[in-house]
Amino acid sequence: MEFTRLRRLRSKGFFRELLRENTLLVSDLILPIFVVEGKGRKEEIPSMPGVYRFSVDSLKREVEEVKKLGIPAVLIFGVPESKDEIASSAYHQEGVVQRAVREIKKEFPDLGVITDVCLCSYTRHGHCGIIGYENKESGRFEIDNDKTLKILGKIALSQAGAGADMVAPSAMMDGQVNAIREALDGNGYRNVAIMSYAAKYASAFYGPFREAADSSPRFGDRSSYQMDYHNWEEALREVEADVKEGADIVMVKPALSYLDVIRRVKEAFNFPLSAYSVSGEYSMVKAAAQKSWIEEKKAVLEILTSIKRAGADMIITYWAKGVAEWIGD
Repeated sequence: MEFTRLRRLRSKGFFRELLRENTLLVSDLILPIFVVEGKGRKEEIPSMPGVYRFSVDSLKREVEEVKKLGIPAVLIFGVPESKDEIASSAYHQEGVVQRAVREIKKEFPDLGVITDVCLCSYTRHGHCGIIGYENKESGRFEIDNDKTLKILGKIALSQAGAGADMVAPSAMMDGQVNAIREALDGNGYRNVAIMSYAAKYASAFYGPFREAADSSPRFGDRSSYQMDYHNWEEALREVEADVKEGADIVMVKPALSYLDVIRRVKEAFNFPLSAYSVSGEYSMVKAAAQKSWIEEKKAVLEILTSIKRAGADMIITYWAKGVAEWIGD
């Protein structure tokens, strides 16, 4: 009888909505934005239809649209022209991210601005840390974790100085949250928050992003410092460490293949949790929709709702603008 009553209620559209347990809101969304050097540039990313790289002077219209749609925050990724072995352009005061943050905050002071803290786009080798050892014949290499922590602290400090509200370390270095928290607190930026990529998996779904950010590793892969996708208990340990080190928000990345991890993290910690619906997830749906194999709007809303249902409090997604237009708040 219970099943019959529920089915009868669901058959009425207004009751169906009243009984809905999870609702996707515009206020749940964060839009990633890629910023490049130069002037007057707005370049579509071939593998991510509808996603663009913007020069700093071209950002205003994009951010105006974000504000109008009610999206509360953006996540800024820099694509510099200058690369070296120590990612020096990542912490330069006139770096592309720093200039973008200043420009956004000048025009839209109440928009949340989050900045990615990593080395991969800024190094010639494309890895997320400083190379401590490399054997080109064997292909073996090691990341110098401690040297990388110092650079991550400098990057976060320079971004905070430019006006970032939150920094988001994505390098998956041991102790990165603690190093950044100490750098920020020790220089008067106690109110700058940290959203840590706490459980970031070595995934096959990052390809389009790496094209967008020019961040593909030139040798090897990132499996030595990103997580093994077979594991979820490891994710709990990583999250626990970042919470203890001072993270304000923790993240699971990617999202769609890791809904179980999102759920376990939320249940274990009941801590502010973000999930990153990554480039591969976006591009797969876009490609299928362009072939008319699926209906994009319905598929996107189903995917993002599943991420929220799993336990994410906020979702980083390239669909943020489209979703905001579809659903309002």
